Amino acid sequence: MEKFGKAQPVKRVEDVRFLTGQGRYVDDIVPEGALFAYMFRSPVAHATITGLNVDDARSADGVHLVLTAQDLLDGGMDITLDSTAAPNRDGTHGAKPERPVLAHGKVRFVGEPIAMIFAETMDQAKDAAELIEFDYDELPAHLGLATGGQLVHDEVAENLAYDYGIGDEDATQKAFDEAAHVVSLDVGDNRIIVNSMEPRACFAEWDGSRMHLCMGGQGVWGIKTNVARMLGLDPENVRVTQPDVGGGFGMKSFPYPEYFVCCFAARALGKPVRWTADRTESMLTDNGGRDLTSLAELAFDADHRITAYRIKTISNLGAYNSGFGQMIQSFLFARVMPGVYDIQTAWLNVLGVYTNTTQVDAYRGAGRPEAIYVLERMMDRSARELGVDPLELRRKNFIPVAKFPYQTVTGENYDVGDFNRVLDRAMELGDTAGYAGRKATSEAAGKLRGMGVCYYIESILGDPDERVQVDFEEDGGVAIYVGTQSNGQGHETVFTQFLADQTGIPADKIRFVQGDSDLIAKGGGTGGSRSVTTQTNVTLKAVSDIVTAYTGYLADKFGVDEDKISFDDDTFRIEGSNEAPSMLDVAAMARDDQREDLLSFKAVDEIPGRSYPNGAHIAEVEIDPETGKVTLDKYTVVDDFGNMINPMLAEGQVHGGVAQGAGQALSEHVVYDEDGQLLTATFMDYAMPRANDLPFVAFDTEPVPSTRNPMGMKGCGEAGTVGSMASVANAVQDALWDRGIRQVDMPFTPHRVWQMLTAAE
Repeated sequence: MEKFGKAQPVKRVEDVRFLTGQGRYVDDIVPEGALFAYMFRSPVAHATITGLNVDDARSADGVHLVLTAQDLLDGGMDITLDSTAAPNRDGTHGAKPERPVLAHGKVRFVGEPIAMIFAETMDQAKDAAELIEFDYDELPAHLGLATGGQLVHDEVAENLAYDYGIGDEDATQKAFDEAAHVVSLDVGDNRIIVNSMEPRACFAEWDGSRMHLCMGGQGVWGIKTNVARMLGLDPENVRVTQPDVGGGFGMKSFPYPEYFVCCFAARALGKPVRWTADRTESMLTDNGGRDLTSLAELAFDADHRITAYRIKTISNLGAYNSGFGQMIQSFLFARVMPGVYDIQTAWLNVLGVYTNTTQVDAYRGAGRPEAIYVLERMMDRSARELGVDPLELRRKNFIPVAKFPYQTVTGENYDVGDFNRVLDRAMELGDTAGYAGRKATSEAAGKLRGMGVCYYIESILGDPDERVQVDFEEDGGVAIYVGTQSNGQGHETVFTQFLADQTGIPADKIRFVQGDSDLIAKGGGTGGSRSVTTQTNVTLKAVSDIVTAYTGYLADKFGVDEDKISFDDDTFRIEGSNEAPSMLDVAAMARDDQREDLLSFKAVDEIPGRSYPNGAHIAEVEIDPETGKVTLDKYTVVDDFGNMINPMLAEGQVHGGVAQGAGQALSEHVVYDEDGQLLTATFMDYAMPRANDLPFVAFDTEPVPSTRNPMGMKGCGEAGTVGSMASVANAVQDALWDRGIRQVDMPFTPHRVWQMLTAAE
């Protein structure tokens, strides 16, 4: 049995149905006769509710039910969404103000749910919403990235949700006092809207004793627990399913009000109900990403080696805590704060603040892109102020190979790494030696050209343990039940491929099952680049269990000792016999012998530790100084993902991640007005990246196998985003530096860049 997969670039089998319109998403499988749900939402960012009359809506044509927060409370529902609080630097924990599924007493952001209408058609539900009488006393909106101002929650002083600190503040100050050079930079990280291809959606049905919630998400078990808690049901009486999911990116990991109100309604009515967000509704209410600003400082000795690093960050949580909102820019930011550099002294202080805006939580990378963005912007700025080459400054401060495993100043233990080798390959693939010629060509055409580098590292996250079940079925095929949840990454391909590699079972004989809490007792879901590492790790254990069980069975059947039987080249070998049965052959024998114990295998296993994907991104941009238009002209990525099962899927993940990071850097930007109204609530106002905004992404790998799992893998799902933001921003800064521009912040839209150039003139 091989230790890890064969690293074959197998084409994605699920793409056949996706590209031919045969995908089965939530809205494709809604039960017949399901009522349509429509949410009446707050039109203002901050107000005290003085009146809410839904009587006319309840009597409107086609309406079966209208629910308010009071109706839910009267029905015995726990209306509070749960969340995790960050540790404060003084040993306490962050604030946890109540977040009701429907507004109760106050509204705190535009789009906050107030009442949900259930009708026979969507038009009837929308018409009924027009009949709701909603009275309120508007309050000033707190919108800035700062403490103080109008309180969002009366019980949270200064709007300060948490005050997180890690490192040694006094030692860091001493190092700065003694430094030969100090470099500082304000780094803004703009808010984005996730805009998954499939909006959030769900349906709920009640059979008189059990609740079934089907929704697009990133794992069924957390939602199952919350449905049971909030509706007062025994967990065994709750089933949650997730079919095909059209993108998640962290945003779909979390509990949202609509799911629980729909469950309550399905039980109250005894009828199935359905809800799907429209695009503007998604933009108003989906968890946003990023939205922080940092003052960063690096201290260097006379030889340009880093002696200390310090960051003071303010992070916007929105109006309420989302599931892990407080942890993203604190605990997870800290995970990779020192990056790939040998930094011995550091201090990170993060203040999380509430504002009258939509919640902010995990977005592809979840804290790690934010941390790497700050650090890699600082490395480029430091190189400029110190008068040295930015690549060589990085090399001088890389953690040397001989120091691995390496304990970082924030407590992470990097197992392996060879950053110089990866950077060498990136420079070769990206032809950095030819950059001067490309710059001269751009200048001859009246354009500005810049090159930017980012060397990132990230830590895979999520539950380290996972479960799998492998069933040999009567039709001669095999079913594999997994605890992760594909959002379009290609799990069906990679997990069937891996099982086929390890067992010799043809991939077309393997049936892939995910996203059903009745069929899979527990799982870690998808997030934090964990899926393939954890799922293949436990699958490897299951295969080992199968081989052990089948070896004993064959030994008894053929009357030989177990050490006379081996499993290799996809078949069992029996010493002294010409028999060479495949695994499917042995399963058929066991079925004939009525050995049910040999037809289903469950395994649980935990990876020994986190892996740390890393890599170099090199971006080149061209800027038209007349219009400010930034063109991303050349892009190169070399990653260390350790051993890969399917390099094609890994490259696809990198391409998608680069697109999302570059999209934030070049065009995506959330804008609220002074009253908290979202001004970027359609694709006419919110600029998503398009295909012609991106060049071909040159991609290669320089693997250094991880020691933290049997396959030697490192997660790849978020890597493209972690590295792309800073590489593009550094390239823009490089192009504008000679024009005297010293402060550049995303997004680099033509108007913003033109303003920078005009101001510099």
